[in-house]
Amino acid sequence: MKGDYQDLVDEISALLGAPATLENRDFGLIAFGAHDSDDDTAMDPVRTRSILTRKSTPAVRAWFEGFGITRATGPVRIPAAPDAGVFRDRICLPVRHRGVVLGYVWLLDAEPHPTPDQLTAAMEVAARIGGLLADEERAGSDLSRELRAALTAERGWQYDMALAALRTALGADADGLHAVVAVTPWPGEDSPSVRTVPAAAALCTMPWRAATPATGSPEDADAWALAALVRLRAADNLAPATAAAGRLRETAAGAGSDAVAGIALPRRGLADLDTAWHEAAAAARAATAQPGLGPLAEWSAIGPYRLLTALPRTTPDPAVRTLLSASHTELARTAEVFLDHAGQAGRTATALGIHRQTLYYRLSRVEQLTGLDLDAGEDRLLLHMALKAARL
Repeated sequence: MKGDYQDLVDEISALLGAPATLENRDFGLIAFGAHDSDDDTAMDPVRTRSILTRKSTPAVRAWFEGFGITRATGPVRIPAAPDAGVFRDRICLPVRHRGVVLGYVWLLDAEPHPTPDQLTAAMEVAARIGGLLADEERAGSDLSRELRAALTAERGWQYDMALAALRTALGADADGLHAVVAVTPWPGEDSPSVRTVPAAAALCTMPWRAATPATGSPEDADAWALAALVRLRAADNLAPATAAAGRLRETAAGAGSDAVAGIALPRRGLADLDTAWHEAAAAARAATAQPGLGPLAEWSAIGPYRLLTALPRTTPDPAVRTLLSASHTELARTAEVFLDHAGQAGRTATALGIHRQTLYYRLSRVEQLTGLDLDAGEDRLLLHMALKAARL
């Protein structure tokens, strides 16, 4: 499919005698024509940035959209705007399919200007690109639906059927090495195109309840999460998954969401896809609860939260309920830092920036409020678990 886009972009470049660039409707780079001119101004900053970073800046996007390219059915000439970083005039060929804009072909406008016949021929090629993008978008929607069905089905015949459908939709990708990524909170129920996320095989949104991994129906959701099935080259190299997570967090940030991400252990094939999703969701929850783990957390690195996130939601243990009230926030924090430092008073006092005697006084108050003995291992364990669980 990528080769098809490149061939069509090269065809437009040849028709108009200028290097063309193809972007999707979110201004993500799909393909670009070769620049073989001695005129270095043909590589202006906007085109260079689009090729190198595979996207345009918000200022550039706003300037272009201000000329009605989302509604246009024919070529649109756009003047330069140095304040927005656009230093050369441009021609935009909207890529549409059945009346819906799916992308844009961009060319620098220079003398001699393309003739009407040339532009008409280029628009015919753009229409063929639109057909390809529409086919890919439909395939992405099918993948999104099948991935969500597999992640929400309970183990048994329904899960097996959902995996079979997803395997069929993924084709050769189904048996490869993958990592599942969870990004939350995701801004809305729509997922981005697979093409805009590096190495993604499938994407879908998932209903998200803050206290538990995302499962169930949309009506049960407190918010949304984004699930991504990311192809890996090797089990000891999560770089494709971290790159995908970073791109998705940028997308969420662009919509005003300060999202975190979790990455599951790598797996080959789809048999344990549900387990992988729970790991990714657990890592995202841990990154939310403990900022020091995030904003991108791997399940293998979240320590005790691997166990805590697997526990059902319960009310706080009676022993710590009073300590967790708003009036005792500083005492709870002191107890958690003390336990995080294995009960070493000197390190705890340094971390909190307080005198040792102040620490001892606070710890005695913790014991009074909880009835727990901080010299007893099991009491320490109970308090530590309760404080960590409260973050979730």
